[in-house]
Amino acid sequence: MGIAKDTVRARLWQILEEWAPASGDRLPPERELKNLVGCSRETLRTALATLETEGEIWRHVGQGTFRGRTPLGRPVKDTLLLEATTPADLMDARRLLEPQVAAAAAARREKDDITLLRKRVAEGREAHDRAGCERADDAFHQSIAEVARNPVLIALLRHFSSARCRAVWQREWDRTYRRVGVEEFTKAHSDHHEQVVDAIAAGDGTAAHHAMAHHLETVSIDMGVLNPVQSC
Repeated sequence: MGIAKDTVRARLWQILEEWAPASGDRLPPERELKNLVGCSRETLRTALATLETEGEIWRHVGQGTFRGRTPLGRPVKDTLLLEATTPADLMDARRLLEPQVAAAAAARREKDDITLLRKRVAEGREAHDRAGCERADDAFHQSIAEVARNPVLIALLRHFSSARCRAVWQREWDRTYRRVGVEEFTKAHSDHHEQVVDAIAAGDGTAAHHAMAHHLETVSIDMGVLNPVQSC
């Protein structure tokens, strides 16, 4: 004998309150939900369809099941966006955003911030392989956003960081790292980072913007995603 519909609904409500208390929160996938509720997938889907009709949840193939009414503009799943991101797209976005982030950091920096940023530069200089260089570079750029003290900018830089974990980026980074040369690549990166930090330490937003833009344009050219004649 199957579980009663009222029992299924009651358990689903309990799971909603525990796993997705606020509108927009995502529920566990169906394979987990059916085990949590203790029913078949067919019974679960019937109950979910009822809740969706009532406006308590909304579902999207490939994204999942969410608490609340269907939004007018359904959000794109982060992983889908990341999968569609090419190294050229990522560097273009970084060139548009990160110089402004560096300028904001120059206006908002505090003494301890400069200590942290110089530590990040030192970590980059001490990197002895591609993976270490990548980690140090990523940490440096995320730290700039933290100094800018804007949670939206921090989240965007973390999103960029996630894109850098993809295989297509790692292959391009590795190819550039080997072509330019380990020592030269690491030194050039660290020198650029130091110029950015010097400008931030001086509170010079214009210089920080210029230094970051120059750094990212150089990296883009090295990676082959920006023609030298396009750079400023």
